[in-house]
Amino acid sequence: MKTQFKVEKMMCGGCSANVEKVLADVAGVDSIDVNLEEKTVTIKGDIDTGVVAMVITEAGYPATLT
Repeated sequence: MKTQFKVEKMMCGGCSANVEKVLADVAGVDSIDVNLEEKTVTIKGDIDTGVVAMVITEAGYPATLT
């Protein structure tokens, strides 16, 4: 399953690396594709979207399901 999130405040390569890092340990995540230009993160896997949004938001980047 593929799920996309809009991630606010993601401004640079360091930001996108931070988002990837916090998502790497989330249960069910198979792959992560960060698009810095569009400020989106696409995740493949069987995930709990609420948990993913919370993890990204707690890392300092408000995230919403698109």
